[in-house]
Order: sequence, then C-alpha cells, then structure tokens
Amino acid sequence: MILQGVNRIGEDAAINIRVCNGKIADITPADAKSKAGHLTLTFKSALIFPGLINSHDHLDFNLFPALGGKIFNNYTEWGKHIHTTYKDEIDAVLKIPLMLRYQWGVYKNLLCGVTTVVNHGEKTLLQNSPINIFEESQSLHSVQFEKNWKLKLNNPAKKKLPVNIHIGEGTDGQSAAEIDDLVKFNLLKRNLIGVHGVAMSAEQAKAFKALVWCPESNYFLLNKTAQIDKLKRHTKILFGTDSTLTGGWDIWSHLQLARIAGMLNDQELYATLNENPANVWQLNLGAIEPGRDADLVITDNKSLRNGFDAFFSTGPEHILLVTHNGEISLFDESLLSQLQGLDLDNFSRVFFGDRCKYVKGDLPGLIRNIRQYNPDVKFPVTINETIEA
Repeated sequence: MILQGVNRIGEDAAINIRVCNGKIADITPADAKSKAGHLTLTFKSALIFPGLINSHDHLDFNLFPALGGKIFNNYTEWGKHIHTTYKDEIDAVLKIPLMLRYQWGVYKNLLCGVTTVVNHGEKTLLQNSPINIFEESQSLHSVQFEKNWKLKLNNPAKKKLPVNIHIGEGTDGQSAAEIDDLVKFNLLKRNLIGVHGVAMSAEQAKAFKALVWCPESNYFLLNKTAQIDKLKRHTKILFGTDSTLTGGWDIWSHLQLARIAGMLNDQELYATLNENPANVWQLNLGAIEPGRDADLVITDNKSLRNGFDAFFSTGPEHILLVTHNGEISLFDESLLSQLQGLDLDNFSRVFFGDRCKYVKGDLPGLIRNIRQYNPDVKFPVTINETIEA
C-alpha cells in the first residue's frame, strides 16, 4: 500500500509512504512514481502522524457516564462517593457483559486514531482487535485499593515487567505519602509507571520510569492536575485518557485541554503520544520512518493550518484513514472509490453527523447488543439501522 501526497507535521513538502508486510518500507517525495502492483491512496491537504498511544484507559469502564458531581480530596473519597450515590447507574452498566464493554473500549480509541491502548486491569483476552491492546505490564490498581500490593510488587517472577499503578491521585497528605510508600517498598527496584501523580513532587518523580498524565480526569475529580512542568525534568511523561467515568470519550478534547494548561510545549505534548510511550512500553512505533510498524493516522487539513496547530485541532470526524500493522482499521467514506479491492464485508459504517466512517468489525452490531442490556447508553456515533440491519 502506498499513501501518496501526505504531509508530516511541520513539513511543507508532501511525501509518499510505502507500507509493506506491516511496516513502513520507504518514504519518497510526492512526485515519485508509485511501484506497480501496490494499492495507492492519493491525498490532498492531509496530515499524517503515528497512531496515537493512549497509555492509560480502563477498557471495560467506557460505557459509564462521568460520575462525581463535586470536587474530592483523593480517589478513595471519590470511589466511596460514587458507589453510594450512583449505585443504580453503576449496576445498570455492569449488567452489560464484560466482553461487550471491552469491545466498545477498543472502538472508543480506534475512532479517535488511537492504535495502541494500555489497558489498566485484568487482561481482556480479546482476539482480532483492530488496534493493539498493550497488556505486557503488571497492572496494580493502587496502594489503597490493591490487596497485598507489597507482595505483588515484589514478586520475583514478574521482576522484568514494568509496574503500572495509580499513584498520588489526590491533593492531600495521604496522596503524597502513598507515593513514598510505593517507592520505599519497591525492593526489587522495578520500573514504576505511575498514573496521575497529582500529588507527586519532583523528588518523588525521580523514582519513576514514567508518569501517565490524565489532565481531564484530574480536573474532573480534583480540580487540579500534576505539576507536569516540573515533573518532566525527572521522568518521562506519557498521555492517558482514563475512562469515561471521569472524562469525555474523545482523546482530542483531552489533548486540547492539556495544550491550554501550557505545562508542556507542543513538541513535548506530541511526544507523550508517540516517542515517549514507544520507548517506555518498548514498542516499534512512535515515528514515521522505515522499519517502524505501520500504525498510521491520516487526517484532513482543509483549514490549511500549519504544524502543531493542525494536529491539535483534529477531531474524530477529521480522520481519513487509520492503519494498524499496515492493515486498514478505519477509513472515511471519501476514500471508498480508491478502495475498490478492499473486502467491505469486514467493515461496518458509523456516522459523526454527516461524516461516514468505515470501521473494521461490526460496530453497529456491537452497539445494538449493548443496548439490549442497557438502552440508555449514549454513543458518540450513530448507525444507519436500515442499511446495517
């Protein structure tokens, strides 16, 4: 497959990218001749970038509405509050079978151009996912909620795995103290990837391989987020959305909020989605260069904005193409005439307003199945019941 006439962020000259055997094979100027026998997709005023890496999500929690209603001191206070105040709402979502909830969590990410999501929780065991579900870490919930966390942290059989854990999610002394406890009892000196770190100090950050920043979730719960401008000097910063329990479904709105916060410059914020997580999670992703896995996103840029302004103004409706391991996972209906050889039986249609997207798998069927268990669930896309039925 050749992606012809696309622009990388900050580059005026368009390029062609040839994908072969799941990897980026070569990159040539846009006026170079295409190699015979390759499917060629031609673009104009389109931006290409590596598939986004969402470093923190709970795939089974993305059918919940945001639950809270006030500002909390820490995550334990929030947890107790929602289980008493919103018991009926929680029970209604938990009636939906787990595998259906996992599957929607995957599509939530795909629709935004996420091609790798780090799932925090039990392994999903999903097969044939249209994106990569990264689960090669030891997922511990938190110091407060993970039973026997000290024993699990110091399990020698898992010493080589990174530890993925909520930490310092609060604005009080307890939240800061639990970071010290985690570091103190990390006797095997394992790689710690903290999530949230709102209470984290620069000194504490030195003990972590990385911190996953989830600003929208933090502001929703705590009306405060981590001091990323200080912590970035001592640890790698990754980006995460968390689930819809504490924020919107669309990672682009999270990124726009992060950009407004101004604690990372545009290049630094961009790196939290590709270069940094690819390094921390040891993935062959995160850059558009030969030899990298071909997880790519192409968006329209009809506004002709330049550089990072074009990237950060993107939304799900602007996505033209998503590839995962060189295979198409999503495409805009505007590309249909160029994809005559593609087996459309493997795709289904959903809509953002009047924008039609083809996604791998039966997303309308999944939505209908979920509504059988809970007809009140809200989805960000609509389906054409007549065509899809």
